[in-house]
Amino acid sequence: MRLQGGILCIGEILWDSLPSGLYLGGAPLNVCYHLNQLGIKASIASKVGEDRLGKEAISRINAKGISTDLIQKDGAHETGFVCVDISNDGDPKYRIVESVAWDFIRLNNPLTNATEDCWGLVFGTLAQRNEASRETIQQLWKLDMLKILDMNLRRPYVDKDIIYDSLEVADIIKMNEEELNQLKDWYDLSGGMKKTVEHVAEKFNCSLVCITQGANGAMIYRDDIWTEHNGFPKKAKDVVGAGDAFLAALIFGIKNGKVGNELLAYANATGALVAQKDGATPSYSMEDILSQMEESS
Repeated sequence: MRLQGGILCIGEILWDSLPSGLYLGGAPLNVCYHLNQLGIKASIASKVGEDRLGKEAISRINAKGISTDLIQKDGAHETGFVCVDISNDGDPKYRIVESVAWDFIRLNNPLTNATEDCWGLVFGTLAQRNEASRETIQQLWKLDMLKILDMNLRRPYVDKDIIYDSLEVADIIKMNEEELNQLKDWYDLSGGMKKTVEHVAEKFNCSLVCITQGANGAMIYRDDIWTEHNGFPKKAKDVVGAGDAFLAALIFGIKNGKVGNELLAYANATGALVAQKDGATPSYSMEDILSQMEESS
């Protein structure tokens, strides 16, 4: 399998234990799902255990029409699992099980072959908490494709050096305000939010930095130009996966030449739509996204 012109998402596959039930997730898998929903060829590289949850994960991913060719099997470690508690405001708190299958992703021939002529690589920081997966991800950085960093800081798995290395290779960075403030503290950056983002873009030679602001929308600093969008305020059912849907729609827009307000409006509408549904990968259509935009216009 080759992802010619497509996107490789690498990192965690796990089960989110929500009050409403078990949902298959992990940011890279969620982004992969939403990219495919939007019509972009994308594949997930990860690892699951040879246990019941691992087999069920493979079955469900296949059922969604996503290739499982790059999902490795691990007989020594269990499939990833996360307990997610949702507050009254819809905000999630995570308790992530350690030393699970996705911590041990290996660079093998199928993974190397799939990246030939690949358009982009989506990666995060959580999947780099273990040396094995971190080494694999960092080997992929050497390849000629767009590097898209989905910050997704999850304490206690926040390593300043790993994040610095990730920022250095990233062409596109997506993070929230809290994550931006963490960078501001680490690198002693002065000024308000916009000035901090401009410092980050300059320091790491990044072409696009996106700051998500939840129900308040998002802003983009792209090639020295700012664009802001207030989002589409709706009552959230749960926001698990909404940021992943936002990122997928942002990538879709960039890949299809969208700029400015149009780019952010599409990404915000997709994120808002997913936040109104249960789980990280609900079913929806392009028409649903456009309706979301029209209803809020």
